Amino acid sequence: MSHCIVLTTTASAEEADKIANVLVENRVVACVQIFPIVSIYRWQGKVERENELRLTIKTTNELYPRVENLIKENHSYEVPQIVKVPITDGLREYLDWVSEETG
Repeated sequence: MSHCIVLTTTASAEEADKIANVLVENRVVACVQIFPIVSIYRWQGKVERENELRLTIKTTNELYPRVENLIKENHSYEVPQIVKVPITDGLREYLDWVSEETG
């Protein structure tokens, strides 16, 4: 089984918690970490600066499509960041735990 990290951002702690809980409760992810960040980006021709929360989500490549769909269904952004980053190596016991929790 191959693993990945999925990254997304939200505008509020409530939305971050909602998305994290939906993903964990549906057993499509093993863990979600939530970090405060500042994002500077261009949107519709204007430079924006926002306080956001980044979710770092641990799952398997096989479950990624379901993770993406659940994020989109529960996200308030018109175009949310949803990025999949492959895990090429890691502590075997940890990756085994990710597999067990998403099974």
